[in-house]
Amino acid sequence: MKAQTHHRHVRVFFAIAVFTFILTNRAWPASYTAIDLSPSGFDNSWAYGTSGTQQVGWGSGSATGGSHALLWNGSATGYVDLHPSGFIDSYAYGISGTQQVGWGSGSAGGDHALLWSGSAESYVDLHPGGFTYFTNSGALGTSGTQQVGWGYNFAGYHALLWSGTAESCVDLHPSGFSLSYALGISGTQQVGCGQGSATGGNEHALLWSGTAESCVDLNPSGFDGSYAYGISGTQQVGYGDGHALLWYGSAVSYVDLHPSGWDNSYANGTNGTQQVGYGWGSATGGDEQHALLWNGSASNYVDLHQFLPDGFVSSSAQAIDSSGNIVGYAVDSSGYSHAILWQVPEPASALLIGAGLFFVRLRRRRN
Repeated sequence: MKAQTHHRHVRVFFAIAVFTFILTNRAWPASYTAIDLSPSGFDNSWAYGTSGTQQVGWGSGSATGGSHALLWNGSATGYVDLHPSGFIDSYAYGISGTQQVGWGSGSAGGDHALLWSGSAESYVDLHPGGFTYFTNSGALGTSGTQQVGWGYNFAGYHALLWSGTAESCVDLHPSGFSLSYALGISGTQQVGCGQGSATGGNEHALLWSGTAESCVDLNPSGFDGSYAYGISGTQQVGYGDGHALLWYGSAVSYVDLHPSGWDNSYANGTNGTQQVGYGWGSATGGDEQHALLWNGSASNYVDLHQFLPDGFVSSSAQAIDSSGNIVGYAVDSSGYSHAILWQVPEPASALLIGAGLFFVRLRRRRN
């Protein structure tokens, strides 16, 4: 009787351990399902942002006659064409909550930063005017209340921050730089890159807290150049000298995510815990890039390309949401790009799978 009780306690203990492992390790490789978001009538599509049950990007093909910003709801058929009237082309790159951002090209030839709230008709033109003159602008990220991107004028590119209107524009361009871009936002912080006399002419990853004066140079010692593309919570991600990088608010805090066996790697997004991007090298058979997911270190990564259906030759992950769902794109053997959603299953499904595997192994041991 004591032996039976002991075995029962052991089974309960290990079952709890398995359940805990599955809940706290969202990068479990067996859990990803790749969904092709490319809509009918589009030759090419790309996904660049994800939030909750929605994804954003853009597509081109016979259905549009040009490039159209797109908003998906988890499937190729469940999409909204965000392309606003009066624009030739449009692109969506960021999403948070009910907001989507990107830019559109008008008949006059200039690019204008755009903000949407779920429909083409909802768009707000963020292109700054008045106190400063920009001929072109684009938005690349949103926190749900603020938006970041760039503006171009006679002096070059400037990182910009908006709060929902063109008039709210804040120029983040730091002193000593000839150009700057804001590429991501989370809470009160923004990330991007810039170069100028302050950087010795090299591109440096940058972190802001809402003003040009708050700029922090994230370029690690020993790196010629770097870029920051994504931010969430206390984490910033990007790359330097062909290595995917993770920061925690300062240059000295960087973590080199570059995995062994890869020639180059790049990080594009983070949800504050995990990081996504792409890489290539001997691990991919040469020059073809594979989408990657990291869990904070170079050795703890997953090659997401393995979850794609047959026929795709390369892939890239661009963003990851708080639930661990990932978006990006994959290129097929004919050279066409497909927007891709790498979706994690519902927690209950993962638990059932994990529990089943555990008890099968336990029974084998007892037998």
